[in-house]
Amino acid sequence: MDLLEDTIVPEHAREIKREAREFAAEHIEPNAEEYYRRGEYPWEILEAGMDAGLVAQDIPEEYGGRGLDLQQVLAIAEEFYRADAGIALTLQLASFGAEIVYHHGSDEQIDEYIRPVANNEQITGLAVSEPETGSDLAGMSTTAEKDGDEYVINGEKYWIGNGVEADWVTLYAKTGDDPNNRYGNYSLFIVPTDTEGYDAEHIPEKMGFRASKQAHIELDDCRIPEENLVGAEGAGFFMLAEFFNHGRIIVGGHGLGLAAAAIEEANDFVHDREAFGKTVNDFQAVQHTLADMRLEFESARALNWRAAEKVQNQDDAGFWAAMAKTKSTEVATSCAEQGMKLHGGRSVLTDRRIARVYRDVRIPVIYEGANDIQRNLIYRQQPR
Repeated sequence: MDLLEDTIVPEHAREIKREAREFAAEHIEPNAEEYYRRGEYPWEILEAGMDAGLVAQDIPEEYGGRGLDLQQVLAIAEEFYRADAGIALTLQLASFGAEIVYHHGSDEQIDEYIRPVANNEQITGLAVSEPETGSDLAGMSTTAEKDGDEYVINGEKYWIGNGVEADWVTLYAKTGDDPNNRYGNYSLFIVPTDTEGYDAEHIPEKMGFRASKQAHIELDDCRIPEENLVGAEGAGFFMLAEFFNHGRIIVGGHGLGLAAAAIEEANDFVHDREAFGKTVNDFQAVQHTLADMRLEFESARALNWRAAEKVQNQDDAGFWAAMAKTKSTEVATSCAEQGMKLHGGRSVLTDRRIARVYRDVRIPVIYEGANDIQRNLIYRQQPR
């Protein structure tokens, strides 16, 4: 069963998909259970991904990357997340936030910060969410106040991938206080993690995605030069909204990979197990469950790939990105639940792949904007 076959994938993305599948089979799948059990950051697999040219390679060729487009990165995401979500997220977070800098940053910022990431000499992260605020981008309280030729940053960030491991983060902070311009009060900054006043520690262990590490960051009079402002002051919300349109397509790929893993695992299990003198897959109820899982998966995948093209062409991007993210991550959740049911009592054993998938699917419905927020966006941004 090959649920992630490539006929739906644009021809130019098929080669990178093949590379990702081979890498996942060699490096991710054989190590998935061990890293899940140990809950450690998979440095060795990250380095192997860098050597394979599969990490941070959406960065344009003129800056040292491979210039992979949105559809090519989606093709990688499907394959990686089918193999293991935690390791996959570590690989894809290695350049998280860099896209904002190479699209909106200065030549000097690109030379100093983007080229080392493209060359796999550094890794980065994106610091947006806060302990009391997640999806409300216009409700963040971390501040960046101008003081001469520096900005002084104070506040906290939470759920920040690579907040400890990264060499630098793209950080979202409040620079204005205009009640009539709620969305124009925020800016983005490059913050090296060795800056005085930047302190990060790993968040206590999660139920899923255990091979990916998120951090709680505290910023206490953290001073950075004014040259570290990305783009224009007050434009942070709008740059971030554009960035998340791309990101939500990729998160849809996270859901597709996880859904594929759940279906494949359930299908293999029911064909190998007997009950009441029959193989479990002979029961009509089981067949209908698997049929429904496949129907939902194929619907989500078709939507996700259509949305990828729409977003890449800037055609009602916010609407299509929100639909793809919502549908694919919720199908993953449903397929994991049905897969658990088909496994019966064995589903609760922690060494079972289906149990790992079941825990992992609970997370993508939340990040990159919780799905209830996505439904708001779908309604408000639908073409009329």
